[in-house]
Parts: sequence; C-alpha cells; structure tokens
Amino acid sequence: MGASSWPSLEEIDAVKERVVEMSGADIQDVSVVVSPYRICPLGAHIDHQGGIVTAMTINMGLLLGFVPSRDAQVSVKSAQFHGEVKFSVDEVQCPNKVREEPDWARYPRGALYALQNKGHHLTKGFIGFICGSEEHSSGLSSSAAVGIAYLLALESVNGNTISPEDNIELDRLIENGYLLLQNGILDQSAILLSKYGHLTWIDCKTRKHDIVYFSNLQNGQCQRSHGQATYKILLAFSGLKEPLIRNSGYNTRVSECKEAAEILLDAAGNGYMEPLLCNVDPVFFEAHKDLLKPNQAKRALHYFSENKRVKQGLEAWASGDLEDFGRLVSASGRSSIKNYECGCQEMIDLYEILLKAPGVFGARFSGAGFRGCCLALVDADRAEEAAAFVKQEYKKVQPAFASKISPARLVLICEPGDAAHVI
Repeated sequence: MGASSWPSLEEIDAVKERVVEMSGADIQDVSVVVSPYRICPLGAHIDHQGGIVTAMTINMGLLLGFVPSRDAQVSVKSAQFHGEVKFSVDEVQCPNKVREEPDWARYPRGALYALQNKGHHLTKGFIGFICGSEEHSSGLSSSAAVGIAYLLALESVNGNTISPEDNIELDRLIENGYLLLQNGILDQSAILLSKYGHLTWIDCKTRKHDIVYFSNLQNGQCQRSHGQATYKILLAFSGLKEPLIRNSGYNTRVSECKEAAEILLDAAGNGYMEPLLCNVDPVFFEAHKDLLKPNQAKRALHYFSENKRVKQGLEAWASGDLEDFGRLVSASGRSSIKNYECGCQEMIDLYEILLKAPGVFGARFSGAGFRGCCLALVDADRAEEAAAFVKQEYKKVQPAFASKISPARLVLICEPGDAAHVI
C-alpha cells in the first residue's frame, strides 16, 4: 500500500465543477475539504467515559467543494440529499429551533453554532457542494466527517487558523451542543489527527494523543517483513441505515455508564468528582460492583475491560503482531454485544461471519453498533477471498437486508487514510 488512494483527481474535479455551476466562479478558485471516514479497531464505547481509544481513517469519505460568498450567505447543495440549504453567518444558531428546511441543514448550521459558541466572529459565507457515500457511511462516523468539513470550509473563507485540537472541541460542540448526542471525542479526533498507515490513540480524559507506528511500516508503505502478513481493512455493510440521532439506545447506555460511575465514586468517598468511569479505580470496581444494578455493572465491566484491551492492543500494534491485535479486536466485539449490549441480529450475524472468514485477524462493529457496518483486519493476500465469503454467507442469513445494497458494494476492501484537510 502506498499513500491513500482517495480522493482521485477525477473525484475532486467533479466536485469543483458542481461548485462552478452553482457560483459562476473559476474552477481554480474552488477549494475542496477532504474529510475521511474512520474506523475504531479498539476503544468501543469508552470515549464518553474518558477512556483510551484507537482509530485510523480510511480511503473513503466525503468532499466539500466551496468558494467564498460575496457576503455572509451560506448556500450548500448535496449529492446525496435533496434541497438547498441557505442561511447567513450573521444568524445566531439555536439548537432545537424548528425550521422548514432539509434535515441535513443541521450540520452546516451546527458548525456555525460551534464557532459562534467559541467566540469566532464570521463575516463570510460560502457556496458549496458536498458529496459523500450515503450508502457506505453508516458506522464510519460520517456525522463527525460532515461536521468537520463544514468547520474547515467556514474557517477557510473567514481566514481563521484553528488547530486540530481546537477543531476537535468545535466538532464536539456540534454533536453534543447542537445535535444533542452524548458521544465523546473519538470520531473527530481520528478524522483530524490520523496519519496514513498508523494507529492513532487518544486519552479522552486528558486529551493527550499520539500515533503508533506499525512495525512493518517503512518509508510510508506497509510491507511484508519477518514473516508477518500485511493487512487490509474489510467493511461489511448490514443494510441498516437508521441515523444515530434517532436511536435512543445510544444515549441510554451513556447514562447507565454515568450512573455506575456516580454510585462507585460516592461509595469510594469521591462523590465530588465528575461521574465518569475513568475516575473510578478498576480495583474498587471489582470489589464493589455488587452495588450496581445489572445493566450498570455490565456497562462498567465493558469500560474497564475495553480500556485494558486498548493498552494491550497498542503494544501488539507497535510490535507488528496482527494475530494478537486481531484477537483483542474480536474480544472488543464480544464485549460490545454481551456487556454493552449494543447491536442487533443483523449486525451480530455480520460480526460472526467475519470471524469465520479466511485470513481475518479480528472483527467488531464499526461505530455505535446499532446499524451500519462491521470492520475486520484481514491478511492483504486473502482480502478478496474473505470479502467473497462474507457476501455469500450474509446473503444466506439476512437476504432482505443484503439485497438493499448492490452486491459489488456489500463488502469493501479499504486501506488506511490521512487526516482531514483542505485542498
């Protein structure tokens, strides 16, 4: 694998041409935000509790072409969704305000809300066209990728220089403050901090982050060395597409984690601390988990076991041990099902099929696990064979949902990607 193969020049030019049609601008004046999707091999459902998470971007995502407006007006069209979103950067944005406009308008408005909330004064809007993969974004953090794209466009046309770390906080504001999701900072951190071919880790309590080099990574290419196999990424899609913001199960589980933390911190005499599981001593949890209700205990068990798997996984990745790393990824998947109790039968079926696929090192849900896709790390030499196996088996157990996606796109073979940036 060389550098990320996405986006191609043809894809970039196609988006630029749509902006030219909308604005009348010269094509050389059109900028493009490249905002990739991400996977999280280890660290499932613990970012909102201050845990340690891992992530990498992939060579898929969305493109937002744009040119500055002559005034404060924002005007955006989408390749995937109907309608045109229009508003002024002078408007004060308020969450939950009902407007007669396309549902996807929440994301550009959310970006403006976040920037306003942090005191950034904007005077320029933009004319833009956004293009992503609606069919193949579910479970890959497309929500964060969209929010980041709009942030980078607004910042670019207004001459704002904002660090990746500050943009992580801005996108968190879009999701927590405007969309009212109770998620953490994993998704936006991965999209803004990743480096091709490396594993990004983020301590969501301290906000410390770094990248871990895979031992086979030399001169920007994943190579076969010391008898170890190179890898590719399989994405297997379930056909379920319900948006996370309409799924109450996500926020319910976050609340159960916080309830568990509050009970354990009170029992330890630390009730003054923020009710997050990262503030609970794992030894204290083991000794006093009988204080928790069954669901609270399961959520806490997932947190502490997953945090441990992340630490072990970082060591395995650094040493190039894909077998051990994959075993931990699969264990993460099992805990997500058994202890965090996310997923549904379609997603569980996909996960179990991936575990049986030839050449797969490990697999788990991608994203929240309530819809979307599963991911797997697979021996590069057996990726095609594994993809064919998964397609065949999923069609047998879930024919109705498998038929919702074209056979050629049911399972995708991907490579690592780069961080979001403006071209």
